[in-house]
Formats: sequence, C-alpha cells, structure tokens
Amino acid sequence: MDVEQYLSKFFKGTKNPTLKAMEYFMDEFGHPEKDLKVIHIAGTNGKGSCTEMMTNILINAGYKVGKFISPHLVKYNERIAINNKNITNEQMESLIQKIKPKIDKYNNENEVPITLFELETTMAILYFYENNCDFVVLETGLGGLYDCTNIVTPIVSIITSIGYDHMHILGKTLVEIAEQKAGIIKENSETVFALSMDNDVNDKIKETCIQRKNKLHLVQKQDIKNYSYNQDFQKFDYKSYKDIVINLKGEKQLLNSSICIECIEILREKSYSIPEDALRIGLKTVIHRGRFETINQKPLMIFDGAHNKPAIENFRKSLEMYYKKQNRVFIISILKTKDYKMILQQLLEDEKSVFIFTDGNDKERYVAKEELLETAKKYTNNEKLYVQDLQKSIDFVKENYKNDVIFFVGSFYIYGTVTKKLEEYRKH
Repeated sequence: MDVEQYLSKFFKGTKNPTLKAMEYFMDEFGHPEKDLKVIHIAGTNGKGSCTEMMTNILINAGYKVGKFISPHLVKYNERIAINNKNITNEQMESLIQKIKPKIDKYNNENEVPITLFELETTMAILYFYENNCDFVVLETGLGGLYDCTNIVTPIVSIITSIGYDHMHILGKTLVEIAEQKAGIIKENSETVFALSMDNDVNDKIKETCIQRKNKLHLVQKQDIKNYSYNQDFQKFDYKSYKDIVINLKGEKQLLNSSICIECIEILREKSYSIPEDALRIGLKTVIHRGRFETINQKPLMIFDGAHNKPAIENFRKSLEMYYKKQNRVFIISILKTKDYKMILQQLLEDEKSVFIFTDGNDKERYVAKEELLETAKKYTNNEKLYVQDLQKSIDFVKENYKNDVIFFVGSFYIYGTVTKKLEEYRKH
C-alpha cells in the first residue's frame, strides 16, 4: 500500500464538526481511549510548544510517551510518535488495514464520509494503546469541543491561549472561541490555563471548570520573575522554581514553560514520579521545529510558521529581542484561509526591511503573490517589495542578501519545500 496516496484521498478539512465518527470508531475497537493516560492540549497558540515540552519532560522522567500533533511539516508520520520516534509507513499500513473495513462500513451508512483527521486520530489512539504508552500528549487539531481528539477523558487538560483564528468554525468573538476550547475540560479532572487579558474569556474558562467539578490551575504573568535571555537560552523563576532555563525562543515560551511546570506539579500530586532534573532537562533540550527555528547559518535563515494575530505579534516581539540591529529580509507565504491583510499590516510596520511575497508551494491554497504585493503597497511606502516563486526566492536572497537575516513567515506548510531546497544547496 502507498500510505501517503491512501491518506491523500481523504477530505483534509472539517465537515459539520461532530464526534459521531470518533464515537463509532471507539465503539468498534472496544474503547481503547479509556485506557490511555492523556494530557490534552488546546489553545490558539502555544499548544504545539507545550506538547513538545510535556513530551520531552516525561521522556526524561523515564516514561513511554505517545505524542499526537498537527500539522506535520514534512511527512504525515510526524503526527504520531512514541518517545519522539515517528510512526513508520509499515506501522501506519498495519493500522489502516484494521481501520479500513470500519471506514467502508461508516461511509456506506452515513452522508458525511470519514475525514483525514478522524482517521489519523483513530490511528494514533490505537497505536498508543497497542504500544502500552505510559502517557499520551494529545494536541487538538482545531478548537476543542468538536475536535476529534475530544473523545478522550484526560488526567489533565491544558488551554494555552485564546485568540482569533478559524473564526468561520469556532466563532467570531473571543468568548465563543473560548467556549470551543473549554470543550476539553472534563468532569472531575484538572485544568491548567494561562490567564487571558480578556476577563470574559477567563470567566468562561472558570465557569466551565465549576460546572464540571474540574480543579482549575491558573498561570499568571506575575508569577514569572527574574527574566533574562541571550541568543541561546532564556532564564526565569516560576513560583518556587528558580533559574529555569529554556532553549525555545521568544517571551511567549516563558508562559508555555510555566503551563508545563503546573501540569507536572499536578502529575506529581497524583503520585507520578517526575524528578526536578527531568523537568529542567526537558525544558532546556526541547526541539520544536518551525517556531523561530534557525534552519540555515550562512546566510542566517529563520523559519516561523506564525499565521494568526497572536502568533504574528509574538514573532515581532522575538524580532525585537534577537535581531533588532540586523538588516532583515522577509519571505512571506499566506494561505487563503488566513487573514493575510492583518498579517501584512503587522509585518510591514517594519519599514527598513526587504519583503518578498510568494504564493507558497501550492498556488491553489495560497494567496497569489501579486495580490500580496498590491495589498502591501496600501500599508507601506517601502519600495523594497518583490514577488518571487518560493523556490526562486531562496536563490534570490542567497545571491543578494547573504549578510542579512532572512525570515520565512506566514505558513507552516512551506517548511518541507524550504528545508529540502536548503538541503540541496548544502550537497553542492
């Protein structure tokens, strides 16, 4: 079986979100999800970082840890991993062979067929169950309430942040979006939540926890103290923890790390052995690709998949922290489903930099580079604006801007194309 070809036939988006298909699969397989110890993570931004941090900490504590993420950056296999080792094509094929008859039966009996994410989530749950994982760190795909992953009952739920993204599905206001994210809060469990600047959002999370007899642990900025950073690490205190060192870039990672510390404290209270060394090493050594990641040294190239308002704001803060004095070049690709005008407006406030607009690696899915250019002209008098195909833009910057810092921003889905192209350069 060509696994990628088989998966490519499934609908990649969300159709009339319900948990009907997931409930069907879990019934058919005898409810494997009930035997998993799940840390369930939702949030507009930060959920990927927290997923990687929690996984790394628990691995360092000696546990066997299943991890489910989305999107993948290069291959589907990245979405499902145990102890950070991706599932193989052979293992996926074996799971698909088990699930396929159930898919055919469901599709014959229902108008809305199984989506790719429903299949992937089912594969992940079966894989983690069959491999006797001690913990599963499960990242939601979209929202929470009707997300496929919400078939589980977690030992801890984490909500990292509430911001504007996927409004066509999750709602137009922050409170509506918060209600969707709060869907992962379950009866008689515990939740970690980073306090929002919007009190209505905070009230929605607090109310949901009270209704579901769920113990809420709040992460607040004022508990983060003695912050310092250099080009390699950030250091801070959180409550009684002194000199926590993290290698992920950007101030937002202080909050994400603190969320993970709270979660580890809850697990310790539940008698799980997680030494402080495991926590510290986990935070200091975590790898999270595609988030302010250095992907090339000469010229210096940094990739950040920021594609919504909070992520772009965090990206700009990181620019000021680490690259305030350098000349900067931005290569921008934005999916049609994103608010590209807002993204451009934010980035173009930097009037001294060079901007190169591309239409990603799939002209059907990305805003046309010419449209990005025309829109950009409305927001800036900067004349250093160019349009290029994504592949050619890499040649262009290597030739013309080898002493500047080059940023790829606006989409995760170009990561594979960009890194593959850079790999080809290194071979020649």
